[in-house]
Amino acid sequence: MKEIIKLNSIFKDRVWGGTRLKEYFGYDLPTDQIGECWAISGHKNGDCTIKNGEFKGKTLSWLYENHREYFGGIEDKEFPLLVKLIDASNDLSIQVHPDDKYANSMENGEMGKTEAWYVIDCNEDTLLEYGHNAKTKEQLHDYIYNGKWKELLNFHKIKRGDFFYITSGTVHAICKNTLIYEIQQSSDVTYRVYDYDRVDKKTGEKRQLHIEKAIDVIKVPDECKGSIIPLVEEKDGYTRTEYVNSKYFKTVKFHVDEGAHLEYKSSFALVTVLDGSGTLDNEKIEKGDNFILPFGYNNFEINGKLTFIISSM
Repeated sequence: MKEIIKLNSIFKDRVWGGTRLKEYFGYDLPTDQIGECWAISGHKNGDCTIKNGEFKGKTLSWLYENHREYFGGIEDKEFPLLVKLIDASNDLSIQVHPDDKYANSMENGEMGKTEAWYVIDCNEDTLLEYGHNAKTKEQLHDYIYNGKWKELLNFHKIKRGDFFYITSGTVHAICKNTLIYEIQQSSDVTYRVYDYDRVDKKTGEKRQLHIEKAIDVIKVPDECKGSIIPLVEEKDGYTRTEYVNSKYFKTVKFHVDEGAHLEYKSSFALVTVLDGSGTLDNEKIEKGDNFILPFGYNNFEINGKLTFIISSM
């Protein structure tokens, strides 16, 4: 199949969301409190539909189940990756995600969640919570149950272009005034540790916390190492920036100045256009587009000034 698979995004209303996804990408948002765009997803809680070609209107999960050949014949039962664009108009909860083994056992067969963040945009003084200071599980329990958040949490100043690899079991939170590209395992399991005692305006109640499960899965001592130092290569007509190549996913950013011939070998590739407009093999692409390069689509021509990010297995 020599055709890109464009997808319709799914938007999620969040207490900490806003309108930046409209302002930055031009998306038509259903409310003024959108926190997440599920840009490429086959998850049951947000299954994107295909917007072009032979399978227009079908869901990504349907395509994965019925045409595994487009994905290189990988054996994962469910579509394994999920791409989000996140507008943190306010602070997200302090949270953690389980690994595959714990999630499969405790969350009805769900995947665990290892993820990574690319900072698309943020204010000059924006922070991110990443990691913790507890040295033992007992100390972790004490910090959490006695609200010793200043002692427990690690906040880091961030800037545009930073990249963070967040393994399962890592305490983390996106803070306000941040626009994030997220690649993750296809999981919707989050354990909230602390939510700033916020009240959800829609329910009039505080959001549920999951402290015991969080303590179960948080890694102690902490293993966080800060932002990733990427591998940057200047090529003929483009710049290739590789951030991570793990057992869960690989993520690479490309910046094309005017035009270039690119090669990217993978079983399939998930593409998000961060800036610019142009064509990919004569197919128009522009800022805010999200699409899949199916198996075998390893070489392509880009024309135009474009920045896009690719994640794959």
